[in-house]
Amino acid sequence: MLKTVVIADDEPITRMDLCEILKGAGYKVVGEASDGFDAVEICRKHKPDLVLMDVKMPLLDGLKATKIIINEELSDSVVLLTAYSGNEFVEQAKEAGVMCFLVKPFDEKHLLPAIEVALSRGREIKRMKNHVEKVRGDLESRKVIERAKGILMKRYEITEEEAYNKIRKLSMDKRCAMIKIADTVILNETQLL
Repeated sequence: MLKTVVIADDEPITRMDLCEILKGAGYKVVGEASDGFDAVEICRKHKPDLVLMDVKMPLLDGLKATKIIINEELSDSVVLLTAYSGNEFVEQAKEAGVMCFLVKPFDEKHLLPAIEVALSRGREIKRMKNHVEKVRGDLESRKVIERAKGILMKRYEITEEEAYNKIRKLSMDKRCAMIKIADTVILNETQLL
């Protein structure tokens, strides 16, 4: 599957060069922007795998645009391309969440490996976030089911195992998730109060 890229740089020649390098290497450039505002909007539309972002651009600079892209999870990776290599820019880049920082002028032999590493890191972070969300969801479901078991144990004077089996049987009979049955048990209990 082609990896999608958005290029954001206020220099048309730089965008054209990057586009040529990326297409030649098998990437699909889904959008080009000359400022950070347009870069964010293109990312909202296409959700690219990678954004190549210049730092100094009109309207919205690359660092601020990167923060928006990372915070809204509009792309898995952002690589900053800049002529500025001062510590302040490096620190701001780290704070923004970029995967890589390349100083202009760059060439294909440095750019492509940096992009591959950034893409790999972005995918790994996305996998970790998804895993954390799944674990968080499982934990919340478990809390709700535990609360519903407690209600059933008290109401019917049954054991914890019997309460769990009651929820599970209702779940199978109704062909829905146990969490829905547990939510219903809790809702029913709160309405009785």
